[in-house]
Amino acid sequence: MSTRVLIDHRQEGGRAGGGAALRHPEKANRPDNPIQRKPAWIRVKAPTHPVYHETRALLRSNRLVTVCEEAACPNIGECWSQRHATMMIMGDVCTRACAFCNVATGQPLALDGDEPARVADAVAKLGLRHVVITSVDRDDLADGGAAHFAAVIAAIRAAAPGTTIEVLTPDFLRKPGAAETVVAARPDVLNHNLETVPRLYPSIRPGARYYQSLRLLDRAKQLDPGLFTKSGLMVGLGESRAEVMQVMDDLRVADVDFLTIGQYLQPSVKHAAVAAFVTPDEFADYAALARARGFLLVSATPLTRSSYHADADFAALRAARGARR
Repeated sequence: MSTRVLIDHRQEGGRAGGGAALRHPEKANRPDNPIQRKPAWIRVKAPTHPVYHETRALLRSNRLVTVCEEAACPNIGECWSQRHATMMIMGDVCTRACAFCNVATGQPLALDGDEPARVADAVAKLGLRHVVITSVDRDDLADGGAAHFAAVIAAIRAAAPGTTIEVLTPDFLRKPGAAETVVAARPDVLNHNLETVPRLYPSIRPGARYYQSLRLLDRAKQLDPGLFTKSGLMVGLGESRAEVMQVMDDLRVADVDFLTIGQYLQPSVKHAAVAAFVTPDEFADYAALARARGFLLVSATPLTRSSYHADADFAALRAARGARR
């Protein structure tokens, strides 16, 4: 995908380089949900900084996929201009069909055994202080891709020992031992997004289970109490303030350290509609509510995404934990 993701968010109809294949075949027969005009506070400019193009070229030369592109992130111009990119491993085709997500759906290819080395090489060449590694869901794999995550972490540790590593994992639904495999690889942060409130899971995240996601976060902290855990929510999908507060409480019971909250943006007319554009004042209210519940760190703004400003946030996270001791 090209830089046009900032403008049109990659409409339904074809895969980049994929001929006539539908990007979201499971959504093809759904009624159209017109895309609303975005308010001024969440509009972004197309990228022009030369470092953006350098980052893009390096990722292309290493044959790497990024969630920045595949999920049509609005912050791609800012992040890539600072050499911050979130690597998406295990391919660019997901076995799930979430109503909010722009990642292609279908049958993925076999895992690429060279990918960990290519990711590590890119991390070293970019000189990243902190890197976020995410993936598509791989329900087709016996371990959900947990061993591949571990291999990527090990490769980065060898190639860039000074880089801190954050993994944004799938839920590993019905994949016993997967959480243990990833945590044993010793990432610095384990992130798994709840995405939305429990009531909306059947329509927004139908392949997932809310309490499985909570259990994953809780299990990770049990396995390694020193591990930072993190989760995120989208708002603007029709959730209530009370429901968001309940999710905050559930995450604190699971001892999650860091909460991110951002505005849902509709990738195409076939995706879930935006129910509301949450105002900056409402985001400030959510941030205050979350801080009062004891999270070490909270990021709640319209453009907040899981890995947005992740390097600075990790430094703040460590400082916050140190201040509490």
